[in-house]
Amino acid sequence: MSSLSDIGTIKDVMQRHGFSFSKGLGQNFLVNPSVCPRMAELGGANERAGVLEIGPGIGVLTAELARRARRVVAVELDERLLPVLNETLAAFSNVTIIHGDALKLDLAAVIREHFADCERVAVCANLPYYITSPIIMTLLESHLPITSITVMVQKEAADRICAAVGSRESGALTVAIHYYAAPRMLFRVSPGSFMPPPKVTSAVIRMELLPEPPYDVGDEKVFFATVKAGFSQRRKTLANSLTSGGFLTREQAAEALANAGIAPNTRIEALNMEKLAALSRAVVAITGK
Repeated sequence: MSSLSDIGTIKDVMQRHGFSFSKGLGQNFLVNPSVCPRMAELGGANERAGVLEIGPGIGVLTAELARRARRVVAVELDERLLPVLNETLAAFSNVTIIHGDALKLDLAAVIREHFADCERVAVCANLPYYITSPIIMTLLESHLPITSITVMVQKEAADRICAAVGSRESGALTVAIHYYAAPRMLFRVSPGSFMPPPKVTSAVIRMELLPEPPYDVGDEKVFFATVKAGFSQRRKTLANSLTSGGFLTREQAAEALANAGIAPNTRIEALNMEKLAALSRAVVAITGK
């Protein structure tokens, strides 16, 4: 088959299968021929690796991954794309397409079943932008046996994910990702690289998963609840934001901040990971949560 990033090929495949784009599913197919090979290379696809892809579309990135990786499993939500993928990826015997919702699938079971003969497993995907955060957090919080996550996301989300914790650009997602992984920006992708072109610039980022979280937070649930409370009203001081939604009483918030060595008028966006971990431990000690 001709290049899957060729507009004519895409239109021909779509027409033959009666496929039309779904705005609700955030479908934008890549037509820039240089993007997917670069993603596959930087995503760590090689003859010893298995790659999990989420949202393969018509298989442009999938094909590049299959040329390099030992095995590829692509999870596609849109049932209409299954016959398209069966055609566009027919030449690759190392690709398995799974119809399902990646947010609901037992991904650990998928990895056990399909990647037993692979030395390592990576995730590489052009994510639908409307589920960027849920997908990334599902992959991280599930503690899957994966080594890295390389994804294309909206540039604004990429900037937030890769921001330094403790900077004005950071948020709750930034903190969560830095707890589990080391993120870095790889390259930008212009709107004209897609069909149809989105209204925003995209970026490819890579997150190397850490063997274990490098910070002692006392209790993970308390840590993330503390971060969520702090960022829920990020422009307020921690003395006020930590009491939002009844997370802590004013007395508990004051004591936790004092024990963590944090001034009560500090805003959460100014705290680095070490300070956030200290605050979490103080909250655990006070509340017994």
